Amino acid sequence: MGLNGCCGVIKYLVVLVNLLFWLVGLATVVLAIWMLTDPTFLISMTQDEHHYYIGLYIFLAIGALMLIVAFLGCCGAFKESQCMLVSFFCCLLIILVAEIAAGVWAFQNKDELNKMVQASVKHTVKEEYGVIDSRTIAFDAIQRHFECCGANGAHDWASSRLNTKTKDGAQFMDLKLSSLNPVYTIPESCCKKDADRKLCEASIQGGLSTYINPVVNTEGCMDRLVEELEKNMPIVIAVFVGIIAVEVLGLIFSIVLCCAIKRNDHYKG
Repeated sequence: MGLNGCCGVIKYLVVLVNLLFWLVGLATVVLAIWMLTDPTFLISMTQDEHHYYIGLYIFLAIGALMLIVAFLGCCGAFKESQCMLVSFFCCLLIILVAEIAAGVWAFQNKDELNKMVQASVKHTVKEEYGVIDSRTIAFDAIQRHFECCGANGAHDWASSRLNTKTKDGAQFMDLKLSSLNPVYTIPESCCKKDADRKLCEASIQGGLSTYINPVVNTEGCMDRLVEELEKNMPIVIAVFVGIIAVEVLGLIFSIVLCCAIKRNDHYKG
């Protein structure tokens, strides 16, 4: 195969890889927008709401950058522009290094991340449920989906702001004292999926009876959420490795095409 033929094959390989990379970028943008607009997205419970939205905007920016870089790579391949291919190579290399660094950091700090999830769930139950609408909707969705109640169990709601505030929203007693309340309210989402609605409504006044009430879910959401994240970790790793592989191929093919174009121009000269 001559230089022109070799250059043509590599060019279409670069385009193919960049189309895959463009699809990854598009999926990232769509996922970020979905997470921004859907308050019931389960991962929203894994961190502080303010940090969660900052992270999503960064995630959205990364997806947009991936779309731009993929477009740059395709244009560079079709036009056989060494300048555009080198720019694509540099941008893709920066993204690749950043992703690998983030992946290594997440793997090394997975225990700390689990603790962060647990702390966030506890904070949501005690301080945010019934106060911040988006967190209330999200946690109700979690309790229904995982059939759980509270952080460690239904008794957590005794010290929640759901039960320690007056009608005007002011705190009426210290959280430690409120945890001694013999009767407290639990969210309706704590009821089991197949429970009779009237029986559920009669059971949301919790207390000591909550522990033996067959209508109310007894398992806490904190461990269930951590288990769910750990269960999906192999899928996340597989997707991450797949993206890295596509990016490495993009780097290899782009630099090979750039060299082939240079040799072809030298041959014509």
